[in-house]
Amino acid sequence: QLQLVESGGGLVQPGGSLRLSCAASGFTLDYYAIGWFRQAPGKEREGVSCISNSGATTNYADSVKGRFTISRDNAKNTVYLQMNNLKPEDTAVYYCATTRRLGGCSTRPTSYVYWGQGTQVTVSS
Repeated sequence: QLQLVESGGGLVQPGGSLRLSCAASGFTLDYYAIGWFRQAPGKEREGVSCISNSGATTNYADSVKGRFTISRDNAKNTVYLQMNNLKPEDTAVYYCATTRRLGGCSTRPTSYVYWGQGTQVTVSS
């Protein structure tokens, strides 16, 4: 059974950092692209970042470029989202998602089939 589990969320002050993890089970990530998404109350789910199956391709939303870094460790079947210089507007539930895809990745939610349950990130003083 394919499953994604996010962790690493929490409460952080503006300017702080968090590292989110997305652990996969029931399948190996070698042939799957991963995307990170977020959804704030009253807003649509938006793409934050994505990484191709090999890690060769990454994409970021303009709002997080230069602050967030996505990476993957296929040996650990885990994808990470390092978030630095966090801002209050980054507050949201963060989700990881995956779909089988060789090469490239998308930050469109409709491109992904399997989703995790989400982890809350709150940026506040």
